[in-house]
Amino acid sequence: MSETDSAVATATVRNPRVAATNSEFTELARRIKQSGLMRRRYGYYWTKLSAVPVAFAVTIVAFAWIGDTWWQMFTAAWFAFLFTQTAFLGHDAAHRQIFRSGKWNDWVSLILGGFVGMSYGWWQHKHTRHHANPNQIGADPDIELPVVAFTPEQATRQRSRSARWLIAHQGTFFFPILLLEGVSLHASSVHRVLAREPMTHRPVEIAFLALRIVGFVALVFLVLSPDKAVAFLAIELGVFGFYMGMSFAPNHKGMPLVPKGARLDFLRRQVLMSRNIRGNRVLDFAMGGLNYQIEHHLFPSMPRPHLRRAAGIIAEYCREHGVPYTQTTLWQSYVIVLRYINRVGLGERDPFECPLVARRSSI
Repeated sequence: MSETDSAVATATVRNPRVAATNSEFTELARRIKQSGLMRRRYGYYWTKLSAVPVAFAVTIVAFAWIGDTWWQMFTAAWFAFLFTQTAFLGHDAAHRQIFRSGKWNDWVSLILGGFVGMSYGWWQHKHTRHHANPNQIGADPDIELPVVAFTPEQATRQRSRSARWLIAHQGTFFFPILLLEGVSLHASSVHRVLAREPMTHRPVEIAFLALRIVGFVALVFLVLSPDKAVAFLAIELGVFGFYMGMSFAPNHKGMPLVPKGARLDFLRRQVLMSRNIRGNRVLDFAMGGLNYQIEHHLFPSMPRPHLRRAAGIIAEYCREHGVPYTQTTLWQSYVIVLRYINRVGLGERDPFECPLVARRSSI
């Protein structure tokens, strides 16, 4: 356990209140609102929304102009960067950060999801459950993945020898697996829009996904020879998935897990299970604001450009109330994640059980 992890555990044990009233969060929300950090940033977001189609149009024209050459592999990486940044913007819209109107936000997120090749309906259903139950076993879909075990129970669930071997070495394979995340996102989106479950705007989502996935593949094969086209798509999908995974992995992985049914007040449920990443404004841009995970979970509709300022206010408030506020560097967070999933894969029981919950259970 790192110094950061130890600090979380120690501070949590010293502050065993689990069922605290919501008055603490109410006071924090009042301070945040009085600071003007919930106001809309229309200029910021309109600039970004205008830049998306321009950036894609310029890139597509450049791609066609450069033609059939192996130098296009750099263009593939650039496309992956654009898709990821567009996904971050869609994430902001889905959380009502851009407009006051819920419908405007929904349609912007749906359209941007179409640019990326992701179903807004699928993502919204999954992400809403994550925000309501971060790191809660049996409730948070982000810790229920088919290829990585995040709890000892998931690790022991594997029955075949090959599956057990992979889980035991999952720390080694974790980052390479992220190269497949782009394929997984596209596949999950297609599966969701074609499933029988009810879904709003299904025809629109199908049209967007078809245009993005089929149209993009057709464009690549139209400009490039088959061997270069296959390599181009592999690089684009790999970099896209890796970028997305590297941006989301540091936020909760390796933080305390909460048993299903455990009751925590809103402030602690969101702060104790989340981790911030320290950095400058370049990192803020590169991670789409996800490095302020604590602030985002406490105030999901707070516009992205306000998160940096809110972080100082919330960190100080948490210190005042004895609530552990975890932040580390980007590289340290990856070390924590790798060590954590290695411990799970090797069979160690309850590697990061929340000390607050453990103490409450023993009372």
